[in-house]
Amino acid sequence: MRILLLDDDGFMLELLADMIASLGEHEVLRETDGRRALVELRLRPPELLVCDLSMPVMDGIDFLRLAAAQQYGGCVVLLSGVDSAVLKTAARLAEAQGLAILDACAKPLEIDALAALMARAAARCQQQPGPVLDNNGK
Repeated sequence: MRILLLDDDGFMLELLADMIASLGEHEVLRETDGRRALVELRLRPPELLVCDLSMPVMDGIDFLRLAAAQQYGGCVVLLSGVDSAVLKTAARLAEAQGLAILDACAKPLEIDALAALMARAAARCQQQPGPVLDNNGK
């Protein structure tokens, strides 16, 4: 599974990437800047996006709004240290914009919870039809 981690905290990115690596073979993309993460969504869309809400320059709410505008179709997990009411409100806003929100979780995320979310994302993404290719792979 391809997973994009978006968080302005480099330590949190490494911690999440290490946790994911311990759960199996996955392609993990890490970004600390929402603008670069939007480019990744277009160029190499991940099946799962794990997004922090509180970031400088472009916060998670703005990022999710723009991800929805470019029709990101993968699964999203919100992960933040903000108040749980703010986290749940952000999840509802993102869902209203058409994003597939799996959960809104407080930091730090336990590995068992991460494994369960990844399993849900894998099952949900497998149910979505992929692009139809002709015999030439186009």
